[in-house]
Amino acid sequence: MGSVTTPTSERRAAISLFSRLRTAEGQANPFPIYAELRARGEVSPAPWGGLLVTGYATCEQVLRSSTWLEPDTQWRERQGARTRWSAPSSREISRTLPALNPPEHTRVRRSAGTFDRTTIDQIGRRVSQVVDRLLDRLQERLHAGEADFAALVSEELPVATIGDWLGLPSADWPRLRELTHDQVFTQELLPNASQLARSDAAMAELRAYFLDLVRERRKHPGDDPVSRWIRTWDELEPDQDKADEAVYFLSLFVLLAALETTATLLSTTTLLLVEEPGRWDLLAQQPDLVPGFVEEALRYDPPTHVISRVAAQDTVLEDTEVSAGEMVHLIVGAAHRDPARFSDPDTFDPHRNPSHLAFSWGIHYCLGAPLARLEAQTLLRRMIARLPRLTLVRRPAQAPRVAFRRMLNLDVELA
Repeated sequence: MGSVTTPTSERRAAISLFSRLRTAEGQANPFPIYAELRARGEVSPAPWGGLLVTGYATCEQVLRSSTWLEPDTQWRERQGARTRWSAPSSREISRTLPALNPPEHTRVRRSAGTFDRTTIDQIGRRVSQVVDRLLDRLQERLHAGEADFAALVSEELPVATIGDWLGLPSADWPRLRELTHDQVFTQELLPNASQLARSDAAMAELRAYFLDLVRERRKHPGDDPVSRWIRTWDELEPDQDKADEAVYFLSLFVLLAALETTATLLSTTTLLLVEEPGRWDLLAQQPDLVPGFVEEALRYDPPTHVISRVAAQDTVLEDTEVSAGEMVHLIVGAAHRDPARFSDPDTFDPHRNPSHLAFSWGIHYCLGAPLARLEAQTLLRRMIARLPRLTLVRRPAQAPRVAFRRMLNLDVELA
């Protein structure tokens, strides 16, 4: 079974679409471009090789099926030494939980534990305290004029939540947050050389930081997740250096997963709340809609717009032949606007309470989904209970990304 061949005209059209996605206008509103991409077919060739998937049903099928794998360390090594997959940051991220395949994925995920009800309740009390403190600061700024919600709240809440849970010194939080912004480029759809260099530097610093942390916790264990992971891996791995590295990769994964996408979710949800006055009034009158509001935000503009998988074997996807090892890019941002799945998909409807793919699916369903939902719901509830209605000052700027969304600012003022 051979790879898909792409006529020159189709390839040029696809390149044009992705060129537009990489512009400031495309990053601010990629959805009309996604609609054009979806019109080329639910499964279509990517101009750089592999396939693009824009239909919801097919994206869900791939995420649920064992026929499709993560592009793990072995797959990346097979791509060659002069590709983006050989970058140090790419090799490093391939050893974290989201990039593992069974049986190693099963082993590592079990060692990580879960955010069970008791843990979520404990973290929830801390989240409420942090939200109130951040909203106090926001209110002070608002009395003097406009305030950047992204900087004051969205970026601060996730790092305070996970930093406190992991027992990381608060003085380290700002630098860790900066490093997560830089490392994410190695997970982008089409990173350039300078972006990969930033990821490489950030990942090297994160590695040094968390290996030092693991060694310190080994000397002075406590009642914290890192200490518990050390005890777990000492039972699983007789080589202490290998055990410490496994704990490092778990700690790194938890930090990266908890910061970048959650901050984006908080900003996106808040933007949707403040850009139309009626939505704030609706939630103030019906606070029980808060969970549905968050779920619709996850559908409407998810933090991650692209998820990539590779074929475990020769297969067929929507009448398209796919060779073993070939990559597919699931354009989740497009799938979430698929009219075959959602009625009036371009309308934000907090009553919709949709299914969505924002947390992936199958064995790679996001471990931190309960925590992200907790932070977003707590923030919305406290905002509408404590603050007078806020309004948007100007449209936010977006970071230069396609796969991972991030608002660079979210300027608001009192209505």
